[in-house]
Amino acid sequence: MEAIISADSQNCFIFILLCLVSLLCYYLFFKKPKDVLNLPPSPPSLPIIGHLHLLLSSLSHKSFQKLSSKYGPLLHLQVFNVRLILVSSASVAEEIFRSQDVNVSSRDVYPVDGSILFGSSGFFTAPCGDYWKFMKKIIATKLVRPQALEQSQGIRAEELQRVYGNILDKARKHESVEIGKETLKLMTNTLCRMSMGRTLSEENGEAERVRGLAKESFALAKKIFLAAILRRPLEKFRIPLFKKEIKSVSDRFSELLEKILVEHKEKLYDEQQGADMLDIMLAAFEGENAEYKLTRDQVKSVFVELLFAATDTSVQATQWTMSELINNPHILKKLREEIDSVVGETRLIQETDLPNLPYLLAVVKEGLRYHPPGAIMIRKFHKKSEIRGFSIPDEATLIINSYALMRDPDSWEDPNEFKPERFLGSSRSGKEDEKEQALKYIPFGFGRRGCPGSNLAYMSLGALIGMMVQCFDWEIKGDKVNMDETFDGMNLTMVHPLKCTPVPRIQPFI
Repeated sequence: MEAIISADSQNCFIFILLCLVSLLCYYLFFKKPKDVLNLPPSPPSLPIIGHLHLLLSSLSHKSFQKLSSKYGPLLHLQVFNVRLILVSSASVAEEIFRSQDVNVSSRDVYPVDGSILFGSSGFFTAPCGDYWKFMKKIIATKLVRPQALEQSQGIRAEELQRVYGNILDKARKHESVEIGKETLKLMTNTLCRMSMGRTLSEENGEAERVRGLAKESFALAKKIFLAAILRRPLEKFRIPLFKKEIKSVSDRFSELLEKILVEHKEKLYDEQQGADMLDIMLAAFEGENAEYKLTRDQVKSVFVELLFAATDTSVQATQWTMSELINNPHILKKLREEIDSVVGETRLIQETDLPNLPYLLAVVKEGLRYHPPGAIMIRKFHKKSEIRGFSIPDEATLIINSYALMRDPDSWEDPNEFKPERFLGSSRSGKEDEKEQALKYIPFGFGRRGCPGSNLAYMSLGALIGMMVQCFDWEIKGDKVNMDETFDGMNLTMVHPLKCTPVPRIQPFI
């Protein structure tokens, strides 16, 4: 009898415990706020998890696009008790950024303490305060302003020549080329030389380590996004989602960058005009009277974020655009005719040729429209606001589906076709007037948190794609490049990376 009573008591205790846990989970994860808001329309969702399955999809951008096509361009989604605002049209995005730019000026990223990767010391994830303004000025002055771009033009020309030599060597050996890998090497070397005055060593494995860590960082991006969405409920349970993985990559990056910083400091810093970006940042770290006092982790974080922001996006943009050219031989022929008529066949294309190559720029822009590397952009509403008569609560996560926005039939003619000609009727050597363009073309984001390196990207992509079109024919297995896509990390990537065999079409330059 005592055993039965004991068993009943135990079962009763377990039942009560389960009830308490269920109530706690309901309160923390599923209970809706008491305030009644006139929220945007919300599509049907799954029990408990809401719309979480859309975020977990490998084709999130298409899932969101399909949802918006059916229910509208401004939607309210819910993941547990976390509110998301999904925007999928240029008109709604324009209204938000014209009137709410300051309110949505921060990225909703979950900072990991002590990490230089997605950590609190990062620049791209920092609030729009003194640190962010100071670093934005340094990046503009030393990297992306017209004067800085002109001063670093020789660096980019040398790195382009290096890639040309690598591809030519493969062509002579009848070997295939992985376009993404060559682009990654080009962008990594270029950024390092522009920012710290040196390349990464291939001999001692330094370059390969950085590229490997960069790839691991890209793969973590979507996990960071999910951690940001679930931050508030997770914090209540003190669950450090993905923290161990992030810290692992961060610690290895930090160790490598510490060695680079020590080596850089060994060459005495002087305040001459030719000081590179790392010189300026180290001065802000060491100087007592610096305009803004940087920490060592902030110095490291900036370089990690520069690699993260510029390399994979360039890799994906180059692969997608070259794939479209191979699959559309009439466009490739037209582009090649333009390059041959302007550049000729006796020298390699240069950045200074780009203003005279409007169709090349149109091809680059169409590649970024049709296959935007950053298919989804994330921001956060700081305070309550109103959009199109709907109430937007504070702390809501803003998701802008730039993929859908740049394929919006209300903004683009034949949006699901690769047509570079759509960018030829504009002024300023292919750059459409920004007022007319509004927010229908946003491969680099918009507003104060938009990417400051758009001009550098156009130059780098234009010169690289121009070189590959000018100098080589490209052979692939089969009739067409496989264009299957996936949402890897936070970038739109090819399921099957572009791999093809180059064939020299003009007399080699080296």
